This record gives sequence, structure tokens and C-alpha cells, in this order.
Amino acid sequence: METLYHTIVGAAILAASPFILLRMALSPGFRSEVLDRHRAGESLSPFADCLWIHASSAGEVRAAKILIDALKRNDEKRPIVLSTFTRTGFDLAKKENIDNVFRLPFDFPLWLNPVFEKLNPSLLILIEAELWPSLLRQCKRRGIPVLLVNGRMSEKSVTRYGKIKPFFLWMAECVSLFSMRAKTDADRILALGVATEKVRLTGNIKFDAEVSQPAIASTTSEANKTPLIVFGSTRPGDEGPVMDAILKLREDLPDLNFAIAPRHLERQQEIESLIGEYKLDFSLHSQLNRSIENQKGALILVDIMGELNHYYSKAAVAFVGGGFNPRFGGQNILEPAAYGIPVIYGKYMNNFEEEAKLLKESGGGIQLSDPKELYATLHRLLTQTEERNQRGLAAKETVIANRGALERSMTLIKQMQKNK
Repeated sequence: METLYHTIVGAAILAASPFILLRMALSPGFRSEVLDRHRAGESLSPFADCLWIHASSAGEVRAAKILIDALKRNDEKRPIVLSTFTRTGFDLAKKENIDNVFRLPFDFPLWLNPVFEKLNPSLLILIEAELWPSLLRQCKRRGIPVLLVNGRMSEKSVTRYGKIKPFFLWMAECVSLFSMRAKTDADRILALGVATEKVRLTGNIKFDAEVSQPAIASTTSEANKTPLIVFGSTRPGDEGPVMDAILKLREDLPDLNFAIAPRHLERQQEIESLIGEYKLDFSLHSQLNRSIENQKGALILVDIMGELNHYYSKAAVAFVGGGFNPRFGGQNILEPAAYGIPVIYGKYMNNFEEEAKLLKESGGGIQLSDPKELYATLHRLLTQTEERNQRGLAAKETVIANRGALERSMTLIKQMQKNK
């Protein structure tokens, strides 16, 4: 199986090399990304007996940050190294001042071997769903235990892996322990054939994210005085309904402020063009000369990574994108909920099934069946103060009630170290 996988990957890299070289020549950003991956082993400082954490993109990096901070508070003696796959994940890790960050190279021994020689990890921790075959086989060959933390398994992934079940089990045998964030995720991975003794249900460590103390200390009514609606982590297809809602809300509530934060910053120009089509004035977050609290009727496009939680902490209501299209599967709805504000999201929350269910059941979340419902839902929450406050309180209480996964994950890490 390993020979077959590496043969296929090697052939794919060779076949794609002309396109890759051409794109590198035309795009400095892409060239830098490829070189970062290619030189990962060369650029790393040597670490003996380190703790290697891998988080693919921004969402996983946020979870990794929670874990890294907890490890440091618990006097973890091993050096901690973080790898990311996407550029957004890497940029966020740097913005969060996480030490020893690098881009994971291509999943092929030619580039992975130098990384292992430099790191010599005592444990590899994968965040959520990052299963790279060659990376896992390298760990197995070198006797390095692998722990999947905050594991998730969507219905789509189950269907895909189910078609290549022998290949999935070949990968899964390299993972020492699957620590899953919800019973649904655990049941799905068991259904694929993973042994029961290798699966734990620990919960979602994103419930344990720390938010700023002023926001936690303030009452819901105080936090909602600011007339700000945040449209966070928007994906393609979200911004159209968002613009329609903004236009209608401005007719009824002209003093409202709005902030739009796309999931991927490279879509900034696309969203600027769309805002222009709706003939709306806007400001870039990077060019603001005064805080959002001192404005009325403003529309802010957030163009800097890592600023979304700042806006959530000032908001009355939040809409989180990615749920109107089944291809995206939703984005993190726990971040705004932790600030005690109602959270609105779409029907397709494949990546956040348990969180969407819990928030909806508590009343802290409102799940829309149709994007056309966005305006009416926002209007109701903004004009019905009591409902808004009750839902905001329910959202925060849901987050608090489901904490504890971080401590359980830390316990597993300690146990794996003892058993090594």
C-alpha cells in the first residue's frame, strides 16, 4: 500500500511540475509558498524530543493555540513545534505569536525525512482531521505515537473513506488514539472499522477558548448596546444575502454599524467589487482612524487576519458564514457565542454539527433554512431587545456548560507520554 501511494503521489508531482513551475514564475506568492514547503527541513532548528502539533488552516490553528497555551501553563518541558498547511493558518499562527511555526512540506518522503531528522518528535498531535498517509507512515516507522485531538469526521468524509476503506484503515493503524469531539464523530470513525479501544470521546476544546475578560464580565444587555452586526467567516455565496440584508436594515435602522470578515482574505477584492455593485460606502479595517463604537452607519471590511474576535466582542448579533452551501459545511459558531450574543448560521453545518445542534437547542443559535430569512431574523433580534438578550445569554451558557475537553485532552497527552 505504501509503495502504491508513493508511486501515485510521485507520478502526480512529476505530471504537475510544469504547471507548478509556470505558476511559480508568474506568482511570487505561490513561489514563496512552494519554496517554504520545499525548504521546511532546512529552515527548522534542531529539536530533541519535541512535541509536534499539526493544524491545517486557521480554524485548526485556533484550536492548537488553546492547546499550546494550556501546555505551557502546565509547565510542558518539551519544545513545542507547530506546522500548518494553508497560508491563512501559517499567517494566523505568526500573528498569534506562536513559536516554532513552519509550513508542512508535501506528503512525500523526499521532503518529510529532513523534517523528522530536525524535529525528532516524541509525540505528533493532529488537530481535527489531518490524516496525511506518508506523514503517518513515517511516524509508525520511527516509533512516534500519534494522537488525533478534537477529532471530527463529517458524513461526507465517511462516504469518501468508505469507498476506500482498506486505504483508510492503513492510515488509521498509524494513529495511536483518536480523541473525538462529539459522539457523532466517534460513531462514524468506529463505523469505518477503527478499534473501539483506540477511540475516546473528549468533547470540543474550542468550547474552552478564552475570551477577553471585559467581554465575559459585562452583562449581555451592556454588550449589546453597540449597534453592530458582524458577518464573520463569510464564504462565496454568503455576501449576496448579507448585502441584501444590510440594504434593508439601513432603511429601518440607519445608525447600525456592520462588519464583514471573509474566511479567506484573498477574496477581499471580490467582496469590494460586490459592495460597489450595491453602491454601499465602506472602510477597510486596516485604514480605520477611529473605533467602530464611535461611528454610525459604518460598513467595515475586515482585511487583517485575527481581528474577527475583536468585532464579535463589540457586536449585538453575529452571522457566521459557510452554512448556506453544503460544500463548505459551516464555520466556527462558538467564537461569537462565547461573547454572549445570538448566533445566526445556515442549514449546512457539517463541520460543526454538534455545536450547531447545542446552540439551536438552547436558543443561543438560530439556524436558517433559506438565505432569504437573514434580513427578517436580524431585524427581529435588533428590535426585540429581550429576545436578543435571552438568546445571547443562552449562547454563552451553552459554551460554558460544554467546557472541559481541554483538560481531558491534556490528560490523554500525559498518559501517552507515560506509556511511550
